[in-house]
Amino acid sequence: MILKKKKCVEMRIKRKIFIVLIKVGKLVLTLLIKLNTSAGKGSMVSQTVELLKNEIPLEQESVVLTEATVNGLVLVDIINGFCTVGSGNLAPREANRQISGMINESERLARLFCEKKLPVMAFLDSHHPNKSEDPYPPHCIVGTDESNLVPALRWLENESNVTIRRKDCFDGYLGSIEEDGSNVFVDWVKKNKINTLVVVGVCTDICVLDFVCSTMSAKNRGFLEPLESVVVYSRGCATFDIPLEVAYDTKGTLAHPQEFMHHVGLYMAKERGARVANQLLFGVAEKI
Repeated sequence: MILKKKKCVEMRIKRKIFIVLIKVGKLVLTLLIKLNTSAGKGSMVSQTVELLKNEIPLEQESVVLTEATVNGLVLVDIINGFCTVGSGNLAPREANRQISGMINESERLARLFCEKKLPVMAFLDSHHPNKSEDPYPPHCIVGTDESNLVPALRWLENESNVTIRRKDCFDGYLGSIEEDGSNVFVDWVKKNKINTLVVVGVCTDICVLDFVCSTMSAKNRGFLEPLESVVVYSRGCATFDIPLEVAYDTKGTLAHPQEFMHHVGLYMAKERGARVANQLLFGVAEKI
């Protein structure tokens, strides 16, 4: 009897301690949010991001795309639903410098590839209304403008060297599988005898990363011969931004600091064996 009472008392004490810890945690989080908000951009938030990035340093390189090999370009989900302000549930709510820069770099790169008649593939996120993609809300529904290329890239639809592939999943590699088991992306690599693959698009840490991971695994297994190298061009990639204070006030939403998650996506791509470049060169002197 005494033991039972003792256990009950211990349980009540533990419960009270747990409740206090939760309250303290919430208080600390609230204070951090207030500090972040009052400090503004470039102060406490940026310092925290830099500290985190220093824990996983990323060395980028300058990559030369020689004419001695066949170079291919993959654009991942550079569509209205992810890039054009106000164009859907997952579109940016306001102009975003990282996303705008990604579009500009991707367009410039795509024009150079098309001028040289090099193979280009564009993945477009396109979902059916009755098929969800957890944990995200409905987005980029087939037949809507959300699932179309951004205005700056619509011209790609008329280029003979460009292959457009609509996909209904994060990973463009898996999204290229047909009902008969064939793979449009694999066939594209083999048909064009691609040696070096350059990847750009959104989101760096989601669809771009998933595609790169699958492609590296397939390459390492010998499924993508003659592919030798996968290059993620960092200036041609971007991700979205959900500040801590927004996530804290929105049920079921995870914080997603744009700059840091972009860094993480690139870091993990390199960890899987891809090359990460902040500069691309055609030949020796022609800077992209």
